[in-house]
Amino acid sequence: MLFGTVEFEKITISEASKLVEQGYGEYLVKTSLEVIEKEDSVLNAFISVNKDAKPGIPIGIKDNINVKGLGTTCASKILKDYIAPYDATVVKKLKSMNFSIVGKTNLDEFAMGASTEYSAFGPTRNPHDKSRVAGGSSGGSAAAVASGEVVVALGSDTGGSIRQPAAFCGVVGFKPSYGLVSRYGLVAFASSLDQIGPITKNVEDSAIVMNIIAGKDEMDSTTVERNIDFTQFIGKKMPKKRFAIAKQSFGEGVDDGIKQRVDEFAKFVESLGHEVELVDIDEIKYSVATYYIIAPAEVSSNLSRFDGVKYGYRISAEGLREMYEKTRGYGFGEEVKRRILIGTFTLSSAYYDAYFEKAQKVRRKISKKLSEVFENYDFIVTPTSPITAFEVGSVSDPLVYYLMDIFTIPANLAGLPAISVPFGKSQNLPVGIQIMGPRFSDALVLGIADEIERNIK
Repeated sequence: MLFGTVEFEKITISEASKLVEQGYGEYLVKTSLEVIEKEDSVLNAFISVNKDAKPGIPIGIKDNINVKGLGTTCASKILKDYIAPYDATVVKKLKSMNFSIVGKTNLDEFAMGASTEYSAFGPTRNPHDKSRVAGGSSGGSAAAVASGEVVVALGSDTGGSIRQPAAFCGVVGFKPSYGLVSRYGLVAFASSLDQIGPITKNVEDSAIVMNIIAGKDEMDSTTVERNIDFTQFIGKKMPKKRFAIAKQSFGEGVDDGIKQRVDEFAKFVESLGHEVELVDIDEIKYSVATYYIIAPAEVSSNLSRFDGVKYGYRISAEGLREMYEKTRGYGFGEEVKRRILIGTFTLSSAYYDAYFEKAQKVRRKISKKLSEVFENYDFIVTPTSPITAFEVGSVSDPLVYYLMDIFTIPANLAGLPAISVPFGKSQNLPVGIQIMGPRFSDALVLGIADEIERNIK
């Protein structure tokens, strides 16, 4: 559908913003809803659609972020009828800047997964190949942007949940430094790891969204006061930078096609005048094990509130314990139960020192190693995912899912900014390259990613 010479499915935030100023906001929303109606019966990117959306720039919001008056299901049966009573801070800010929420996007239940197959509302499919997954947990947001259903979408990233689906769907996914974006109104998964961020069609759009949603928030004590103009390097030639390509990018478990793209990326960056070196970051191999002790431990605490007493679905029973068991047994899916059990085990008095305390020490070791690399290099580069999008239903082993996060998890453990940018294909499926920077170097990460994107085009 055309807006002048611009197709709606390819429209950027800057272009949409000008159209809103010209009075086309209602038409933008109407077109977005029409595309959703046409595409989503197959894609299943949305859990709910807001047909009363006000004129503005159409945006999808991951369904674990509160939008007042709309459902916040977290893709779980236990919250299938829950209506949010308030806006998340990020939603409030976006609304004030002419963004219009046209729907809530699909995800792995409570953001636990790497494919959006663990949704109580069915899997989201990849716009590039509808037999394949869109990635996860923010698969709905990535598919909605990639298919042109919306101009932009928000996701949340706990161990790669913005970047990995962005890579699978061939769009841009940005995880900000921990503390730059308020988590108020985000249903908590693992509070020390979670961060809200944008999924967009290009890098500039991610920077524009970050200028809106970032900032200190009195409702979230983990936010920090930082005056960052995230668009300051957009469209500019970057001075010479040093890139560390992690040696592990070429290791066991990484698809050959992805290894080739990383090698091409290194040569491409050198052709832009930057310096590239292969660096061994051995600590990456500990990141998955560390994450899957810390994250489930925080899950077992954060999800204890969903018991059928205060809000959410309830199954009546004779006594309180039986009501808990029946409600949570029905309301939670397989992966959520698995992580609650793992977390409760590792936090138990008999195993706390052996598992959780040790994982915290390894987390600090991984962060220290990344800091040491950043003493000599500006950026660390890896593939976003060791594989491309796989077929729906083809993976059943949870450990295989967990290992898909090996390159994205370190940024969450250390609270660093990281972006996934599309860089070619492998077997006709999108490949994402991840660029990670030191904490609070978000504008630089966006700037270098923008330069790379512009020169690819």
